[in-house]
Amino acid sequence: MQELHLLCWAVLLGLGQACPGPCDCREKCGFQIIDCSYRDLEAVPPGFPANVTTLSLSANRLLHLPEGAFREVPQLQSLWLAHNEIRTVAAGALASLGQLKNLDLSHNLISDFAWNDLHNLSALQLLKMDSNELTFVPRDAFRSLRALRSLQLNHNRLHTLAEGTFVPLTLLSHLQINDNPFDCTCGIMWFKTWALTTTTVSISEQDKITCASPHLLKGTPLNRLLPLPCSAPLVQLTYQPSQDGAELQPGFVLALHCDVEGQPAPQLHWHIQTPGGTVEIASPNVGADGRALPGSPAASSWPRFQAFANGSLLIPDFGKLEEGTYSCLATNELGSAESSVNVALATPGQGGEDALGRRFRDKAAKGTGCYTVDNEVRPPGPEDDVVIIYLGRTKGPQAAAVGHRAAGQQSVRLLLLGQSLLLLFLTSF
Repeated sequence: MQELHLLCWAVLLGLGQACPGPCDCREKCGFQIIDCSYRDLEAVPPGFPANVTTLSLSANRLLHLPEGAFREVPQLQSLWLAHNEIRTVAAGALASLGQLKNLDLSHNLISDFAWNDLHNLSALQLLKMDSNELTFVPRDAFRSLRALRSLQLNHNRLHTLAEGTFVPLTLLSHLQINDNPFDCTCGIMWFKTWALTTTTVSISEQDKITCASPHLLKGTPLNRLLPLPCSAPLVQLTYQPSQDGAELQPGFVLALHCDVEGQPAPQLHWHIQTPGGTVEIASPNVGADGRALPGSPAASSWPRFQAFANGSLLIPDFGKLEEGTYSCLATNELGSAESSVNVALATPGQGGEDALGRRFRDKAAKGTGCYTVDNEVRPPGPEDDVVIIYLGRTKGPQAAAVGHRAAGQQSVRLLLLGQSLLLLFLTSF
């Protein structure tokens, strides 16, 4: 019995020696508890014993949680950090807490949070992040929190929520997300539907889950919103028929048009892969006259690639340097869609003919299914989904070869116009 008493005293003495100076350490119901609240601490103190299960650092002056802030306490089950001045939670600050069940980060100033750390907290049951400065929640933020029962995100600065954000939370029973400045457009309508139809989650103060914008809907509870006409983007590269008999001089204009549908109106972006590298263009980058818009990153007032507001892309003086893949990408808050076209110059009959030109000239000579209609040669196989439009030139024959790779879209089309037809193209849409 005497030996047992000595062992208990040794354990208690060891715990007391390991307790950080500003904190109180005690054992209660078999749990090792450390209370460091109301100590005016500006950083997480070092020296915690490894067997701590509950740690309170509430009501201090913590500004930042650095990587590895709680590496010393891997057995922690409850962590209370409310009412500090925390602005950032660095990647790795919470990742070591695989046994954590309760996490309170409420009433801080957090705007930069390491969402990926939550992927390691699969035992978490309570997560309080209310009364912070959070502006977004990643779609996969809660993918590992299948044990979570209560989530509080109220009183933040959330404008929208990615569809499916709460799907992984199969045991969730309580959600608080009121008093956020939601943008009541198509991107939030899924949440309205989910909130009205869920039978397993209690959502507090639904009348305070309101719209902050647009102005006409400001203050409207989300559950009273009328249906909106919403649709994900659709794109299609289109063309007008080539001008029969038009004699196009060297330095012709390659013109593509990207038809875009969707609600809200999608943003259009061009991705161009040429031999010289990749070009990214947020459309438009030129005005109706073809001149670069103010603030555009174009190197000159007449950009090499001219993206117009109507979805047209013009490349004046198209040549070998402009060969490559041209993709138009349309994006709105419901998703994105893309269509692409491969464009190359071939020079049949000359010593410098490229591989593309040789391949189609050989196919035509062998009679392996190619045919000619309106100056177009169309190979039959899906692996050869390429159109060659032959152009009359004053200095020998040349061809523009066009192929596409837009899955599920109609056949990609190409518009080739001479410089003299440029004005006609721009006014036709």
